[in-house]
Amino acid sequence: MPLQTLNPEVITPEKPSGTPDPYVITNDRIQDPPETLSGIFSHLGPGFVLSAAIVGSGELIATTALGARAGFVTFWIIILSCLVKVTLQLEWGKHAIHSGETTMAALNKLPGGKLGKVNWSIWLWLFIQLFKFLQMGGIVGGVAIILNMVAPALSIPVWAVAITLLTALLVFKGYYKLIEKFSLVMMVFFTVMTLASVYFLQFTEFQISWADLQQGLTFTLPPDMVMVAIAAFGITGVGGDEIMYYHYWCIEKGYAAYTGPKQATQEWEKRARGWIKVMYYDAFLAMVVYTIVTAAFYVLGAAVLHRQHLVPEGYDVIKTLSTMYTNTLGPWAEVIFMIGAFMALYSTFFTAAASFTRTFTDAFGQLGWLRFHHYPTRMRAIAILAWVFPLAWCALFIFIKLPVGMILIGGFMTSILLLLVVVAAIHFRYRRLPAQLKPSRFYDLAFWVSAGAIVTLGLYGIIQVIKI
Repeated sequence: MPLQTLNPEVITPEKPSGTPDPYVITNDRIQDPPETLSGIFSHLGPGFVLSAAIVGSGELIATTALGARAGFVTFWIIILSCLVKVTLQLEWGKHAIHSGETTMAALNKLPGGKLGKVNWSIWLWLFIQLFKFLQMGGIVGGVAIILNMVAPALSIPVWAVAITLLTALLVFKGYYKLIEKFSLVMMVFFTVMTLASVYFLQFTEFQISWADLQQGLTFTLPPDMVMVAIAAFGITGVGGDEIMYYHYWCIEKGYAAYTGPKQATQEWEKRARGWIKVMYYDAFLAMVVYTIVTAAFYVLGAAVLHRQHLVPEGYDVIKTLSTMYTNTLGPWAEVIFMIGAFMALYSTFFTAAASFTRTFTDAFGQLGWLRFHHYPTRMRAIAILAWVFPLAWCALFIFIKLPVGMILIGGFMTSILLLLVVVAAIHFRYRRLPAQLKPSRFYDLAFWVSAGAIVTLGLYGIIQVIKI
C-alpha cells in the first residue's frame, strides 16, 4: 500500500478508544509532576526501553569482541562510551518535554537549509539508516544462531524468518505499555545473569586482578584496535539512534502531555522542571544499568576469550561467546547463557523494531507522505513498517551471513550519527530551550565535555577510514 494513500485531511487528537494521543499536547492532559521519590519512580519507563535496546548487540557482541581482541587495554573506551553521552540524552529528553516536538520535527528546524521539503539533517539520517539496516540484520542473525543451537532441527535461516515474523506481530500489536513492560523483564534477566557470571569468574583460572583493571584505565589505544574501538564507542552506551528513540518514548510516556502547551507562566515552568526532573532520574538509572552490564560483558571477553585467543566471528559467534559462561560456571551454564544471550539480543531486536517504525513514520510525515499527527494514519503506517523492516533485516542476514561484521558496520555509522545528535543538542540547548529552563553551569560543563569527546572520536574514526 503506498504511503501516500495514508494521508487523510482531518487531524484527530483522540485514539479510537478515546485515550488522548500523547503526540497531541492539550491543556486537558496537564498533570502536576510527582515530588516524592516513590512518585518519581512510579513514572519511570522510557529508560527501561532504552536499556533493553542498548544492552544487546552492542554489549553482547561488539563489547565482548573488542575485549576478546584487545584484552583489558581498551576497557576505558567502554566506560567512557557509557558515561559521556548521557548529557546529550538529557538535552534531547528536555526538548521533547518542553516542546512536544517529535525527533524529525525538531531536526527539520535545524539551521543549514532544506533539500526539497526537509532539512539536510533528515537526509543524512536516512543515508545512515542504510547501514543501520545491516546492524539489525546482524542482530536477527545472532538470535537465529542461538535458537538453532537450542533446536538444530531447524536451520539458522528458518529460525531467522520465524523470529522475525513473531517480532513483527508483537510490534504490530504493541503499544507503549507493552513495549515498556517487556523491555523491563528482559533487562532484569540478562543483567542478573551477566553479573552472576562475572562474580563466579573470580573462582576460576580467568579471575580478574586489580592490575588488569588498572591496565584498562591507562587511556591507551593500540593502532590495530582503532576501528573496532570506535565501532564499540558508537554502539555501546546510549548511541545516536537510542538518543533519538528516547525522544519518542518520553513523549509516549506522557511527559510532554503532562507538562502541557508551552506558556510563559510560572505554573508551566514548575511543571516543565518537575517532569524534566523525572526524566533525569529515568535517564540516570538507565545509565547505571547499561554501564554496569556493558563493563561486565567487556571484562568477560577480555578475561576469558582474549586469554584463549578466541574472537567471536561468523556463525560461531554465539558458541564462542558461550565459553565465557561455561569456563566460569561449568558446562551446564551454556543453557543459561543461551537464555541470557537470547534475551539480550532479542531485546535490542524488539525495541529497535518498535523504534524504527516511529522514526521512519515521523520522517515520512516531514516529507509530506503522511500525516503523523493523525492517529489512525500514524498507527496504520507503524503497523505496515512493523512487517517491512524486520523482514528486510532478516533478508540481509540470510544473504550476507556475517552477523559480527554487520553489527560493527552499524556501530561505526552510529558514531557518525552521534555527530548529528551533538549538532542538534547544541541547537536545542542554545536556540530552542526556554530561558526559564536554563540549566546550571555544571550541567553545561558536562554537556560540552560530552559533546567534545563524541566529536573528537567521531572525526578520528572518519579520518582513519579515509586513510584506509
